[in-house]
Amino acid sequence: MIKLFVGLGNPGAEYEDTRHNAGFWWIDALARELNVNLVPDKSYFAKVARTQIKGQTLWLLAPQTYMNLSGKSVGALAKFFKIAPEEILIAHDELDVVPGQAKLKFGGSHAGHNGLRDIHAQLGTGDYWRLRLGIGHPGVKAEVVNWVLKKPMLEQRELIQESIARSVKAADMLIQGDMEKAMVQIHTSKPPRPKPPRPEGLSAG
Repeated sequence: MIKLFVGLGNPGAEYEDTRHNAGFWWIDALARELNVNLVPDKSYFAKVARTQIKGQTLWLLAPQTYMNLSGKSVGALAKFFKIAPEEILIAHDELDVVPGQAKLKFGGSHAGHNGLRDIHAQLGTGDYWRLRLGIGHPGVKAEVVNWVLKKPMLEQRELIQESIARSVKAADMLIQGDMEKAMVQIHTSKPPRPKPPRPEGLSAG
């Protein structure tokens, strides 16, 4: 049962459309789906929304601390409202998943993701849910920082948006704690669009 949804990213117009902000794109999409507005709240160093779903209080959080200090925001809200780590879902960009795919998982290491690293430190555990939004890998480790802080190509952005739209539809299942059903919804990506058939009689050139 998820009580706190978090989307990770960097605040500021210069970062708005970069791959590292896929978590922000996701939390914005969830806010639209739930018809709530994220508003600045200095107490939690974040943009925050609060709503009720079937009698349960639900929080949406977009830390405004910059990625490396995401845990400061998540920890502040979770500790104040006594939300357990296993009731938290963090949506974040994931290098090891291709654009168009999203993966739901529980626990594990931060795998070098600076936002998750700080959340681990502040919560004192890695036992929380992650929604890994695929942004792909540049292929060279030295290029990773450059890659995450750049805008994706249009085709990649569209694929990322498709994975966000699909995974947001699993929100009810996540809130109710039906994680297996949510996984099926999130992991089932649409097959690639088929290429139009080549007219008969034309060679491939």
